[in-house]
Amino acid sequence: MNLFDRHVTLSARAHQGLKASPKGLARLVALAIGISLSIAMPLDAQASNKQIQWAKQLAKEQLTDKQELCHHEIVFRESTWNYRAIGNKGGTKQTYGLYQMKSDSLKHANSIKQFWMYYHYVGYRYGWTEYEDPNYCKALNHLRTKGWQ
Repeated sequence: MNLFDRHVTLSARAHQGLKASPKGLARLVALAIGISLSIAMPLDAQASNKQIQWAKQLAKEQLTDKQELCHHEIVFRESTWNYRAIGNKGGTKQTYGLYQMKSDSLKHANSIKQFWMYYHYVGYRYGWTEYEDPNYCKALNHLRTKGWQ
């Protein structure tokens, strides 16, 4: 038997002056929570979410399902979907963005530019699939084989 079961009894009751129906009150509370969450989310976080959605939408539209899954795993491993990620801070050349590429032009680039630069890089470096997709699965295998991620 739990110690609280024997010694503590909690009771709850509505405020005596409260006349709203439970359903109407629940709607008001849900509305208030929704408004406060939308206000509370920093504009930077909202922008970041939009950047992530753009990259995911491009992958969905441009790639086969298999290549899309490999693409998503690469992005997660490289930057955990942070389009402003900076890597190799202590090294000689920093890396930037979703894909952690070394190009300085990506330092302030949005996710759309990053997607297309990596799209062409993967196609050039790892080849193209039979469906004319860059071979993201081959690129992912390379990451795993080298043990970089």
